[in-house]
Amino acid sequence: MPVCRGVRGATTVENDIQAEVLAATRELLTAMIEANGIAEEDVASVFFTTTADVVSEYPALAARQLGWTDAALLCGHEMAVPRGLKKCIRVLIHWNTTKSIKEIEHVYLNGARSLRPDRALQQLNQELAE
Repeated sequence: MPVCRGVRGATTVENDIQAEVLAATRELLTAMIEANGIAEEDVASVFFTTTADVVSEYPALAARQLGWTDAALLCGHEMAVPRGLKKCIRVLIHWNTTKSIKEIEHVYLNGARSLRPDRALQQLNQELAE
């Protein structure tokens, strides 16, 4: 019986430029989809956040560009913690799945690898093995 699980991901951009925000978000979503085998029809909703220094585009548009036309998407800003990572895009996919919480693959790319060094090392080892 499927349950709703959260799949987290984050990435960073060098510049707050529309094309860069969309490309980075598409890259992140693609990695999250591939790592977990996510199909749009199993997605309950997706919450995107950016740090306050990313305002050139809604990152949810990247999901629409990937063909997610029916999923519920929402964007917001991350808390402005002074020591927080800059130019960061975060994604939380609420996914209906039969996978256990331990089987979920969370994805951290670019500068966002520093948010979860434990997961980034795990992910890097997987990439090197391929």
